Amino acid sequence: MEISYVMSTARSAVVEIKDGGRYFTKRPYRILVNGEEVITTEKTINSLFGLKPDTEQLVEVYDNDTKQGEVSFRTDHEFVTLDVKRFGAKGDGIQDDTHFIQAAIMACPEKGRVLVPAGCYRITTLFLKSHLRLELAEGAELRAFTEKEKFPVFPGIIESYDETDQYNLGSWEGNPLPMYTSIICGVGAEDVVIYGRGTINGNASKETWWKDVKNIKDVFRPRLFFINQCKNVTLQGVTCCNSPAWTLHPYFSDDLRFLDLTVKNPSDSPNTDGLDPESCKNVEILGVHFSLGDDCIAVKSGKIYMGKKYKTPSENIHIRQCLMEDGHGAVTLGSEMAGGVVNLTVEDCIFRQTDRGLRIKTRRGRGKDAILSNITFRNLTLDHVMTPLVVNSFYFCDPDGKTPYVQSRDLYPVDDRTPSIKKMVFENMDCTNCHVAAAFFDGLPEQKIEEIVMRNISFSYAENPKFDVPAMSEGVPKSSKRGIFARNVAKLTLDNVAVTGQEGEAYEFIGVDELIQP
Repeated sequence: MEISYVMSTARSAVVEIKDGGRYFTKRPYRILVNGEEVITTEKTINSLFGLKPDTEQLVEVYDNDTKQGEVSFRTDHEFVTLDVKRFGAKGDGIQDDTHFIQAAIMACPEKGRVLVPAGCYRITTLFLKSHLRLELAEGAELRAFTEKEKFPVFPGIIESYDETDQYNLGSWEGNPLPMYTSIICGVGAEDVVIYGRGTINGNASKETWWKDVKNIKDVFRPRLFFINQCKNVTLQGVTCCNSPAWTLHPYFSDDLRFLDLTVKNPSDSPNTDGLDPESCKNVEILGVHFSLGDDCIAVKSGKIYMGKKYKTPSENIHIRQCLMEDGHGAVTLGSEMAGGVVNLTVEDCIFRQTDRGLRIKTRRGRGKDAILSNITFRNLTLDHVMTPLVVNSFYFCDPDGKTPYVQSRDLYPVDDRTPSIKKMVFENMDCTNCHVAAAFFDGLPEQKIEEIVMRNISFSYAENPKFDVPAMSEGVPKSSKRGIFARNVAKLTLDNVAVTGQEGEAYEFIGVDELIQP
């Protein structure tokens, strides 16, 4: 068995236990650091805290009394710790501690640490800066205020002085629109780590940010965590909950790591996606537990305006050893992805009780840059997922979403408005207790899905399946225990794919040009 080093700071680290488990290890293990037992774990990805700076660390993993492996590393140098309570923060759940914590952040030198000790700190927005290490200690909670008048506003578009360019700060669902600043906010920051056992609580509820959400027109809800034009940012270990809208929203940012987090919102909370990388590059999502009210992970790259202007796809995204529960989609691509999604891999994860596993949402009008390419899902366990695989080229979002242009299955001309889907590979997946359908692939007749490969996948159905639509588009009837449906696919490979317990035909193919069944 291999024990691998993932990352470390001066005070924390992440290690991985590779015993073949997906999110959970196959048995409990004891973890020792420099001979002292620190945790017993049943997870593959584990955070270690309370380490001594600039010190060699030996991490050993035991199964009962049998040593299974070890890994060593040296923690970073730390110059100084700035305790926010020494700057005036009280952590009493009453005082507004925003300015006191912000003062500590702004005063922190490179190689320093801002420490938020145990307590409840009421805040609005904290702004990040480069070379920051921010630790939320065990028992520390950043609890946001919910009064709108307390929050600054990021305008959507600010025109340049010479009127030849623009500066985009605010965003809402793929458009450059004004938004309230988020609970944790970064603009142009580099080399930032937020870590610890503490909690960032957006404090949203049906009486505050989640009230009457359809009628918000001027300034849109904040995220819990929003970064724009940032690089080399890591979140490790913390719990994020009750977000006003999307929980973690990196925007036009690169080299990001989300490690061993817990992201949880109520199952009926509106638009509380877990993690939405939008036009981001080189993103690692490792060991994260999602349980929320919308998509667990939703990869985006803007609506039509943003896609055309910036042509910045989300690319090189690696999702591994995660647990997704209760969301609409475990991993969703779109629908705001006019800039495309390229090179995305999801592996060694568990999806439980989500509406869909993979959920691709696109439509005519997204544009020729809305390209999905090199999408891979492998080594996955799905249980009580209503429809494990959905590719929908007729998603009825936006005011024109139900017009004939978007919804018609007739052949339309291929032009600058036409999106495309290239190759997708699904392999080594065990899908039990399915409900609505095993897989539903619906491509455009004028721009077929180029290639789908399904290899070593088993689908079986729940005893009392739910009755629902597999994809949100016009003309798709409600069903249960439906098999694999594919329409307008240029090449489809089914290699060792089993669908058991379905009602009716296991396979229904329309407009599939090449079918390969080894």
